[in-house]
Amino acid sequence: MNLVIKKILVAIRRHIHYVSWTSVVSLLAAHMLLTWVCLFAAKETELLGINQFIYYYIVTTSTVGYGDLSPSSDWGKLFVALVQIPIGLALFGVVLGKVGQSITGLIKASMTGDKDYSGQSEHILIFGYHPSRTRKMINYILADNKRLERRILLAVDEQMTHPFSDNPHVDFVRLSSFTDVDELKRVAIDGADKVIVDGNDDDHTFTTALKISRLVHSSCHISAYFLDESKSEMLREHCKNVESTSSKSVEILVRSMQDPGSSRIQEELLSTLHGDTQFSLEVGDIKQNVKFEVLFFHFKKQFDATILGVAHNRIGEGLDLNPPLEMEIKQGDILHYMSVERVLSDEVDWQSMS
Repeated sequence: MNLVIKKILVAIRRHIHYVSWTSVVSLLAAHMLLTWVCLFAAKETELLGINQFIYYYIVTTSTVGYGDLSPSSDWGKLFVALVQIPIGLALFGVVLGKVGQSITGLIKASMTGDKDYSGQSEHILIFGYHPSRTRKMINYILADNKRLERRILLAVDEQMTHPFSDNPHVDFVRLSSFTDVDELKRVAIDGADKVIVDGNDDDHTFTTALKISRLVHSSCHISAYFLDESKSEMLREHCKNVESTSSKSVEILVRSMQDPGSSRIQEELLSTLHGDTQFSLEVGDIKQNVKFEVLFFHFKKQFDATILGVAHNRIGEGLDLNPPLEMEIKQGDILHYMSVERVLSDEVDWQSMS
């Protein structure tokens, strides 16, 4: 007996799966119309108003049955008992089944990476997954208290399930390739605001960064990580909108040997989890050029922030560390500073300095 019931339930679920939402809505609308017409024919005038009918239909068909609205004629009662409730209950069951399937499908798609994020915009894209390193990336991003509340979308090209399903800020997508244009549309590559490329190896990172550099919008910033410095330099030559970096472990090791404590300074500057961190800010609306001295003391006094250097664009070209106090700073220059928290552009009184 239990086996028969299970087979019936499986058959029902299979049929519900193949019924489209269009068909379900059409059947529900037809049933509502049939109910209204039959109640009209039975002269149930109290139930025919739009508000009353919708309320009556839902309460009665779902068998909640408050009893405040019900048919009074014999024909009306007969129709409700033999047609409206039996057929309506079946339709309600189909609707609930479809809703349950849709929710289950969305959860499954988000876990397996099959979900389509082509409607995303202003999000942070991370290409590639490394268990320890990627988790640190996400922790550092989220630790920036004044960051814009962008969604983080992790894209992988290997078989796996969502590694950060417990983090509500991180979405997950699995692509067949990081260089396929149709696949990149699923992650809304043209709508991303920030991109990190951290492939399985340097070749993987290089080809991915090279491909997406032509697909992102003009204001999108791309960061790529390499182990081999030569690959990093090659990418800089071909892609002016990509900031490529390579491992600096040797430099840090030598610096900490020659100047003890240097490695600790590097950790503090790079981590948003504790202590002062290095941030950047584009110089806002100033009427005329400003001396570095003015900016330096303004930031120190107003925000307890120390300006470390000035660059002429976002990827750090023409970076001048510890510039002379007389250096002229113009609108659009990038200030690199050290502070406990990020300073936002609208918090700075640019006009008073110019």
